[in-house]
Amino acid sequence: MKRSEIKRRPFADTTLAGLEPEAKAYRELDGSGLYFRVKPNGGKSWELRYKKADGKWSWLGLGGYPEVSGALARQKAAELRTDSAEGKNPISTKQARVAAEIEAANDTFEAIAREWYNSRLSSWDAGTAKRVIGALERHVFPTFGKRQYNSVLSMEWMGLLRGMEQQGILEQMSRVRAYCKDVYDLARVTGRAVNNPLDGIQKFLKSGKAENYAHVSASELPALLRAIRSYPHAKDVQLGLRLLTLLAVRPSELREAHWSEFNIDKNLWTIPVERKGRKKGNEHLVPLCTQAIDLLKELRPITGAYPLLFPGRSDRTKARSDTVFLMALRRLGYEGRQTGHGFRHIASTILNEHGFPADHIEAQLSHKAQGVRGIYNKAQYLDQRCTMMQWYADYLDELEQGNVVQGQFNKAL
Repeated sequence: MKRSEIKRRPFADTTLAGLEPEAKAYRELDGSGLYFRVKPNGGKSWELRYKKADGKWSWLGLGGYPEVSGALARQKAAELRTDSAEGKNPISTKQARVAAEIEAANDTFEAIAREWYNSRLSSWDAGTAKRVIGALERHVFPTFGKRQYNSVLSMEWMGLLRGMEQQGILEQMSRVRAYCKDVYDLARVTGRAVNNPLDGIQKFLKSGKAENYAHVSASELPALLRAIRSYPHAKDVQLGLRLLTLLAVRPSELREAHWSEFNIDKNLWTIPVERKGRKKGNEHLVPLCTQAIDLLKELRPITGAYPLLFPGRSDRTKARSDTVFLMALRRLGYEGRQTGHGFRHIASTILNEHGFPADHIEAQLSHKAQGVRGIYNKAQYLDQRCTMMQWYADYLDELEQGNVVQGQFNKAL
């Protein structure tokens, strides 16, 4: 609207948003010395006209619109007029209030969490750094990010973490709890907090590791394999579950896999070091059985146009949700009985029970031996693992078809 069409002051929000620019910048009085300025390029801002101590009139900017709304601009103007009436310099008091606002902003949980994150970046690889900040932005900042960190109570943290428990993302919950506890430790050792509201809270939460290994019994495995093959929902998820059963990799490794990591001609999948949460060490080589190759060829027409094997639905540059396989197993009726990580436990136990060397199995699972042996044993036993995992895939096929009498593999390792 043109400024000649203004009918009332103070200005309504529709007036502020609709005022059109002119060839030259102009100001319109909102009321009590507060003016709304419109530039030729369409930029809008607030200015207060006030009298200085020497009796001369001057202007003081109060911020741009719409960042500073009409209501906020009037509040700021009233505070500065009061300061001026009391003989205070409005410029000095404005600067003091801005400093206080910045200090309050740095008092939020998100501000100190990002400070903690930046302090740890040098010790993380790129993949770890991405996962840490991603977990905070997804699970914590929407709830507590704008709160003063000292105002969030232990019971509120318990509520947030138990909500993650109910979603079944226990490993993620454990990591988020650890990250946030570290954030408060930073606040405490730098004198900005006295207590850590996350101290001791893990005693009353489920163990992410134990739940993450949930797996069916030997007698239930054939039915599970048949259920996965007949999964009626997203085809890519069905193929992903079948790959998890065959390869014994971590669900996150498969979910975040890129097509460029697969060499179909050599029957090999190379998982880069940076995606394994380490800066040092070797890339992980995963031999691909003929069944896995067939599944990848079936998946290629579905997601092969994207870098990721399992791209997200809303953002194809990001991997599917970290609960995608867990939720699929829930839909099949296996909540609390089978998880994606649990397929690793099943593979380990079956292979051990059938006499395959422990070193070959541990190499397949990308487990590092402890102590001196772990330092010197760098072998990946690739040829032996190719044979072992092809046997395992054939064995699962026979189980699914009902041609094998299974042992009992649900004992603890």
